[in-house]
Amino acid sequence: MDFVYNLMVVAHLLGMAAVVGGYAASQPRVSELMVWGARAQLITGVILVGMAESIDSLGKDPNMTKIGIKLVISVAVAAFAEIGRADAKRGKAVPWMTHAAGGLAIVNVFVAALWT
Repeated sequence: MDFVYNLMVVAHLLGMAAVVGGYAASQPRVSELMVWGARAQLITGVILVGMAESIDSLGKDPNMTKIGIKLVISVAVAAFAEIGRADAKRGKAVPWMTHAAGGLAIVNVFVAALWT
């Protein structure tokens, strides 16, 4: 089960790389890469927490306050990415949504790395 958990961690990190990398590469519009990265982050994050809580052999004890804050930020990132991409497809660039999605994704990285 450790292998599956670690595979989810890799997918979660790749999602983060897609959001942050997409943000760096696609300004002022939200790219499709950012949208799929945000989706991957949200889904794999929920799976990781579910696995950590339900599988005792993993030896994980997640901080639920930290997880809750990360979840709220992830939902906001996904919402800004989805709405920003939909507007971009209609030809209406909304740069602040790109910055909101990218900036909040970076904030989420800081929460993950610095909150012990």
